[in-house]
Amino acid sequence: MGYVSIPAGVLRGRRRFKLKSSCPRKHMVRCEVHREHREKYGIPTPVEGEPLRLDDLRENLVRQEETIIFAIVERAQFAMNDAVYDSEKLPVPGFDGCFSQYLLYELEKVYASVRRYKSPDEHPFCTNLPSPTMPGVLEYPNTIIPNSVNINDKIWDSYTETILPQICEPGDDGNYGSSCTCDVACLQAISKRIHYGKFIAESKFLEAPDIYSKHIRNEDRQAIWNELSNFKVEELLLKRVFNKASAYVQDITDDGALETYKIQPEALVRIYKDLIIPMTKEVEVDYLMVRI
Repeated sequence: MGYVSIPAGVLRGRRRFKLKSSCPRKHMVRCEVHREHREKYGIPTPVEGEPLRLDDLRENLVRQEETIIFAIVERAQFAMNDAVYDSEKLPVPGFDGCFSQYLLYELEKVYASVRRYKSPDEHPFCTNLPSPTMPGVLEYPNTIIPNSVNINDKIWDSYTETILPQICEPGDDGNYGSSCTCDVACLQAISKRIHYGKFIAESKFLEAPDIYSKHIRNEDRQAIWNELSNFKVEELLLKRVFNKASAYVQDITDDGALETYKIQPEALVRIYKDLIIPMTKEVEVDYLMVRI
């Protein structure tokens, strides 16, 4: 069996532990080599001399589905708690915004200080964030071109106006801090998935640069949208989301699974179909419009 060592000092008492691995070391090395070529600092990185392909993104996109589902399930355990989205009902002294925005801003300040938003797959919701205080600069791969595409304002509006009413019971249960903490997790997971459209757009552009370049020069956003759309893939994605949601949000007791759900799987499918997929394509189009 292979082993994974945790360096001394990582855990309290500076003890070293060994965790048994289920795969032989030779397989672990092969996986590490593959990951080294395909991903750096979490950013998709094609093998030198090869273009970015959708296959390079698929595993990450699938993992993000699960992150979003679990984050939404966590938020759904609390009531709507409208007060946290109304600065008049729950004002925060010295802050121009609602309580949920305040918590998001304070957390993003910490994330900014440790360089989170220097990564090309991370996008802040807030402005006026501090510069990083961590020393050194991470050299991220140039998988996509530098750009300023960020639609988090729309994501915030869609989340508070459309997603929350679908997943939360109406009313006020007083769990304001817990609700807003879950909001941050949901917003960041959804934002990351939607802005991952930049990588999707880059891979599709490299597959057909002449076609996309023509539409870009003509500033034909609808033609770009149509070229990006693959309804067969979208149907498969929605089916996968439904299957995952059906498994992950089902109520389970000691006697097994019940025929009830924390959230109806159809609600998660609607969130993907009506919001996440269209907004991802919006990011793809915005990115491609500045691609050449």
